[in-house]
Amino acid sequence: MKFIDEAKIEVVAGKGGNGAASFRREKFVPRGGPDGGDGGKGGSVWAMADENLNTLVEYRFVKRYQAKNGEKGHGSDRYGAGADDIVLHMPVGTLIRDADTDEIVADLTHHGQKVCLAKGGKGGLGNIHFKSSVNRAPKQATPGEEGEAKNLILELKVLADVGLLGMPNAGKSTLIRAVSAARPKVADYPFTTLHPNLGVVRMDENHSFVMADIPGLIEGAAEGAGLGHRFLRHLSRTGLLLHVVDLAPFDEAVSPAGEALAIINELRKYDEELYGKPRWLVLNKLDMLSPEEAESRAAEFLAEIGWDYPAPDDRFGFDMQTPRLFKISALTHEGTQDLVHQINQYLIEKKRLAAEAEAAQQAAAEVAVEQPKTDTSVFKAE
Repeated sequence: MKFIDEAKIEVVAGKGGNGAASFRREKFVPRGGPDGGDGGKGGSVWAMADENLNTLVEYRFVKRYQAKNGEKGHGSDRYGAGADDIVLHMPVGTLIRDADTDEIVADLTHHGQKVCLAKGGKGGLGNIHFKSSVNRAPKQATPGEEGEAKNLILELKVLADVGLLGMPNAGKSTLIRAVSAARPKVADYPFTTLHPNLGVVRMDENHSFVMADIPGLIEGAAEGAGLGHRFLRHLSRTGLLLHVVDLAPFDEAVSPAGEALAIINELRKYDEELYGKPRWLVLNKLDMLSPEEAESRAAEFLAEIGWDYPAPDDRFGFDMQTPRLFKISALTHEGTQDLVHQINQYLIEKKRLAAEAEAAQQAAAEVAVEQPKTDTSVFKAE
């Protein structure tokens, strides 16, 4: 199935049915009175997050989704039937924006989340609602309300714990193949990866995390060069970035340090928040170099990019702040186990800190509710 992460659609909710203006006419009932029922509600259009979907391809071909109108009211106090709602299933991670106002309508972040995109119109009132002691034969009834209509832009941002970024042919796809069951295409030419790939890295029965591989970036990606910035959005939901660097490029004139700094600059130009995410450095393709040359190139690379972080000391707890450096060969799996182990430790610690912060916030809110209010009134002296 082709990966589609953008689509534009129109959703139209159904109109409410008109109310009926009717009178009871039966033999031997000379004063039947009004009996016009209300109209039924129009159908609404909903979006539901579905973890079994991973692309918006369906919405590339069907552009308009319209719910049915409600049934009009009838005599004999019969109300019109309401129209069925339409439910559009979308991948988890879909961001829905109003194309006319650019307002965010919904952000589908978890499976089963359901959001109303266009609300159906209410049914009109029948003349039974207008009878009174002075108006025993009302002839008025109200029409049903129009349903909402919106033009929407759908943007899929993949949900992953870890995101891989780097230049084309840095070895990102090979890395995700080495540590997960994902099998993205691998070849010796640039831009082999044309769409994001997700892989689940399983540590044990109770611990796993999702890694996302996006197409390679080049200098100028924030302005649309190469495959452009359309895939950078997929990194915005990740909690940790792995910057994969090719230490043994085919072209010896290429500077790994220059390419790494260009990628960092593209992140900053695209989104300051994305630039500020925790980012670890992964030096790849050590299998193509001798141990002495690998150490020499790594030291030269770190000096050129200004890497002056000491190795984290985790003896007294996992260090969340200091960026980490890894030297690996994704092809031979050298160093990959240590990499995924430390990623797993980082994510566990991050969840623990988040849970503690949430518990502290909840406790503070409970204390604030229980604390008696201070009486600030001013009493006059007797």
